[in-house]
Amino acid sequence: MKLEKFPKDSFVISTEMVLPNDTNPLHNLMGGRLLHLMDVVAAISAQKHSNRVVVTASVDNVSFKYSPKLGDTVTLEAKVTRAFNSSMEVFIRVWSENIPNGTKVETNTAFFTFVAVDQTGRPIIVPKIVPETDSEKKLYDGALQRREVRLMMAGRMKPKDAKSLHQMMKDGMSNEE
Repeated sequence: MKLEKFPKDSFVISTEMVLPNDTNPLHNLMGGRLLHLMDVVAAISAQKHSNRVVVTASVDNVSFKYSPKLGDTVTLEAKVTRAFNSSMEVFIRVWSENIPNGTKVETNTAFFTFVAVDQTGRPIIVPKIVPETDSEKKLYDGALQRREVRLMMAGRMKPKDAKSLHQMMKDGMSNEE
């Protein structure tokens, strides 16, 4: 197993067409169907990074900026932004495109967390991430704070133990002076 990988090593892109069976009575893509597509593309990205079976551990807030319509194509991109011990944060971007009209709009972004597991379902160590671009470095740097928020929301971390969040708040306060 490689000890380190780059975000580009886990990059996945998938495109689907919104079909009648995927829509609600308003002919918009159902939110649950989009979440399913996001989970699949993010899981593939996490598997590419870890070379292991992965399970979804958490899904951050997903807000819908725009509803893909019947006949639109939906393109999803995913890549691992940071790896911890056995968990990986995956960033997903989603676009909706009406090809005949030539319009394309970003509909969603989200962070999913996956855990790599062995054959018995126990967590297993994954390679670290080495960000290369400025945007990858920004996502990497923010991942620790997002992780602490996830752990606090799940009741697995006490706010007083969120060292990265405390440092971020301290740095923010000193920048205001």
